Amino acid sequence: MRFYIKVKNPAIDSGSRDGSIREAAPVADEIIGIIGAGIVGLAIGREISLRRPGTRVVVVEKESEVGQHQTGHNSGVVHAGIYYTPGSLKAELCTRGRLLLREYCGERGIAYDECGKLVVAVREDELGRLDDLEKRARENGVPGLRRVDPSGIREIEPHAAGLAALHSPETAITDFPGVAKAFAEDIRRAGGEVRLNFPVTAVKRNVGSIRIESGEQSVTVDQVIVCAGIHTDKVARLAGDEPAPRIIPFRGEYMRVSDEKTDLVRGMIYPVPDPRYPFLGVHFTRRVTGIVEVGPNAVLATAREGYTRTTFSLPDLAGIATWPGTWQMARKHWRTGIKEVRGSLSKSHYMAEAMRYVPEIGAADVVRAGAGVRAQALDRDGSLVDDFRIHRLGPVTAVRNAPSPAATSSLAIAAHVVAEIFG
Repeated sequence: MRFYIKVKNPAIDSGSRDGSIREAAPVADEIIGIIGAGIVGLAIGREISLRRPGTRVVVVEKESEVGQHQTGHNSGVVHAGIYYTPGSLKAELCTRGRLLLREYCGERGIAYDECGKLVVAVREDELGRLDDLEKRARENGVPGLRRVDPSGIREIEPHAAGLAALHSPETAITDFPGVAKAFAEDIRRAGGEVRLNFPVTAVKRNVGSIRIESGEQSVTVDQVIVCAGIHTDKVARLAGDEPAPRIIPFRGEYMRVSDEKTDLVRGMIYPVPDPRYPFLGVHFTRRVTGIVEVGPNAVLATAREGYTRTTFSLPDLAGIATWPGTWQMARKHWRTGIKEVRGSLSKSHYMAEAMRYVPEIGAADVVRAGAGVRAQALDRDGSLVDDFRIHRLGPVTAVRNAPSPAATSSLAIAAHVVAEIFG
């Protein structure tokens, strides 16, 4: 079901850290620079415009349009908070962000479809992990959550198979690139600027100001917020932040289900995730356009913007290879890495696991679709950073790790960051 929710006041899209709405105090002639016009950077710019009247927001972006990387290459899922450690930033901001995003989409007429999600256990050894996931989801207050048996699975998704599942009826899908464009419009309407074709080459801190440079172009601001996605660690270092964590790119490849088999999936069908990884496993997802996709996998990419297997960047590979955490990660997880590569090279291997959940959709029923690159933060010890991570160094704030569910959480992340900076 696709629906739109009307709210009485479009300003009630965000608020203080506890979710309440505060009166905004006038601010005199302050300029805030934001590096990166993905959904998180734009949400923060919009939040500042709403909460800090008189502040001028300048968002700079290296691409010719907003939302061209993680925002425009994700699965479009609005998460309900099933997976995240209770008390973590992800759990807190995903829960709040979903509600804010739903209200915003209703106000702006952006497609938002609560088609629901099943997280399915297909093996006996997954049932314990499903129990743990259910406990976590209930602690996070996932609305309408219920556990279903095989007959319950078939009632929700008639062509799915499994021993047991968690059903999250309010997990939704939306148009995140459309949301990002709407955020950019909000910033411009408030008197701010979204400056495109501005790849940042230097961030120079002076007394009382910061100069953001792009070749011969520049903009001088009072504070900088770095939201550069796959390039966040590099840009943060330009601004004087520490090297850790390093961003490691993982390509996520999708398959598109043929039109003849699209009706076999009503909403979303996910596996029980492996708790060792921040990835959720290959799953079936319906898009707001009506198509159904399978994916994404998680393959170590050979470039930060490595959307294809043939995209190669020697500097990016050198950055990956020289980071101590890369080799620690490889020692821990090389078997999983080989499995992901096999799935990337072969549709049959890719779909073998997916067919356990929807047996009637196999390799012959899908074609290769697009891909995205996940900006995964990696610590020096090889730990894959799971929670959102935000660093602040004087007038520079860097969102150092914001993978999924960052799009879902974007409005809540914005409120959190603005509260941290301005109080």
